[in-house]
Amino acid sequence: MGNQYEDECRRALAGEQAKSLAETDHWEHVDRDRVHQDWDALYKEIAAVLEGSLPGDPQIQEFVGRHFDIACRFYVPTRKAYVGMALFYAENDDMRDFHNSYHPRMVEFLGEAMGIFAERGTGFAP
Repeated sequence: MGNQYEDECRRALAGEQAKSLAETDHWEHVDRDRVHQDWDALYKEIAAVLEGSLPGDPQIQEFVGRHFDIACRFYVPTRKAYVGMALFYAENDDMRDFHNSYHPRMVEFLGEAMGIFAERGTGFAP
């Protein structure tokens, strides 16, 4: 990924999240406890198979599909915003530490897998 594309992805994430937050009273409709439980279970599953897997492997892409579905409980992102989310995980200290608490390479691996999913996936906002 080039810096220009990454910047576009960061801007897409920030803009789409701000719009969604404003339109939904700060995601009042989201059952946050359930979201956290679902992401916790998913990250544990990914961590268990991360070693020896590639980000594009079918099982990993299925996991990322579940990650995308959970993210869509907030709003349906564009492909660029979803890639922006992966960048946010890597660049925000708290998010990086949180994700890497499941596996030391979780952020790097998940970021690559999310990028592949965004290239191949369906269901993104236009």
